[in-house]
Amino acid sequence: MEKEIREIAYDNDLKIEAYRFQGVVQEFPNHFHEHYTVGFMESGRRRVDINGTVFHVERNDLVLLNPKDSHTCRHAGEQLMDYRGFNIPMETMKLAILEIDGMQRLPRFFPPIAHQSELFTQVRDLHSMVMEGFCPLAKEEAFLLLLDQLIHEYALPEECGSGSQTSEKIRLACDYIEKNYALRITLDDLGQVSGLKKYPFLRAFAREKGITPYSYLLTARIEAARHLLENGTPLLETALQVGFSDQSHFSNFFKKIIGLTPKQYAEVFHEKGAQG
Repeated sequence: MEKEIREIAYDNDLKIEAYRFQGVVQEFPNHFHEHYTVGFMESGRRRVDINGTVFHVERNDLVLLNPKDSHTCRHAGEQLMDYRGFNIPMETMKLAILEIDGMQRLPRFFPPIAHQSELFTQVRDLHSMVMEGFCPLAKEEAFLLLLDQLIHEYALPEECGSGSQTSEKIRLACDYIEKNYALRITLDDLGQVSGLKKYPFLRAFAREKGITPYSYLLTARIEAARHLLENGTPLLETALQVGFSDQSHFSNFFKKIIGLTPKQYAEVFHEKGAQG
């Protein structure tokens, strides 16, 4: 069997993460991220479910995930995948958009899979620049030009209106989870926050977010853990701070979501600090 490659690098110039998963057959459970993801399939095939819609991602396809897009994926076909991508924090995206068009906004990309995109080469080139440590000028130029093209081709027009009453109730529940992820949260709590009875709330939440409240809670904990690890918080302390009862449970779930162990993830930022 082909040897697995799981690599991640933080670019201190662009303030983004670049990563590569090769030969990985791991199935990732339904989850979301607080950042944007721009990825591409170098080879292989994956079956992904994004916000309740199933796609097959193949060579030269781009993956464009917005913050909070729920998604799961698993291996498909005989050839093992070589998948590469970027994690772009919302603040980094906001500052980049301000540079590009002078507006303070966050884009929403659609569709989430761009099959056989002509931008594939630009994404791959930028990925190589980050992983190989190119000079800041080359990277920033490529990054801004790429985002400009992605926004032009795949960003939706800005939405108007506040959405349905049910959507607003689900948003209140999400806000509650994100502020209280380290606590013991029950369906009663979420029903009270949203103003809905437990089962109607559960059904509406899953329909609206494409993920159950419990999975949303676990994912919120992992997102918080990422930031603690980036800042050098020890593994056990991180696990306890975000609401896990032990380090083993935390480590297992972290790898399921991120694709790396907490230790592997933290080492990237330890190395960054040692270098800079």
